[in-house]
Amino acid sequence: MELLLLILVGVLYATGIFMMLRRSMVKLLIGLILLGNGANMLIFLLGGITRGKPPIIGDADKVLTGIYADPVPQSLILTAIVISFGLQSFAIVLLKRVHALIQTDDLNDLNTPDTSI
Repeated sequence: MELLLLILVGVLYATGIFMMLRRSMVKLLIGLILLGNGANMLIFLLGGITRGKPPIIGDADKVLTGIYADPVPQSLILTAIVISFGLQSFAIVLLKRVHALIQTDDLNDLNTPDTSI
């Protein structure tokens, strides 16, 4: 199961980088989204997949006993999802504004100096 998820992380990274190297701004944004999802999956896998109880210490206990799920990778992934959602929202609005001004999504058209705008 973990090997399949590692392959999925590799595919997400590869397709994300491939899409980011294209000339279209929409493909750049899709590549950024795929790369962020691949990073979240990698953090999830590095934290270890453990099926256990939540890490709550009972009243009678002094330490955790048994198998429990580690909350740190889960909180890191949740934070990364929130940050990537904000970045994606900003990028979509920026992409819409640039497309309204330039009337194209080709990145090479942004590099040419045009004094008519």
